[in-house]
Amino acid sequence: VQLQAFGGGLVQAGGSLRLSCAASGDWSRGSIMAWYREAQGKQRELVASITPGRSTNYADSVKGRFAIYRDNAKNTVILQMNSLKTEDTAVYYCNARPATFPWGQGTQVTVSS
Repeated sequence: VQLQAFGGGLVQAGGSLRLSCAASGDWSRGSIMAWYREAQGKQRELVASITPGRSTNYADSVKGRFAIYRDNAKNTVILQMNSLKTEDTAVYYCNARPATFPWGQGTQVTVSS
């Protein structure tokens, strides 16, 4: 499986962004998929995950602001980010949970105050 995240950018605090993750190769529709992020100087952390049955789980820091979706037919996983805060600034990646696929290229999200 090859994963590529895109859709990041620069946004003001309070704004929104929609990230997409495209998967190619042997897409495993049976995998729990997730978004992770890595802020400068910090460890990569789990942001949100979604099961094949579309049950979701969120980090406390993003609950109520972020939403994760998946479209198995299109091999995509979406992260809708609303009410963005400066502390959401990071490089965002998608992967399975646990992260068993090779890490693909992330997408930079920068939230300005």
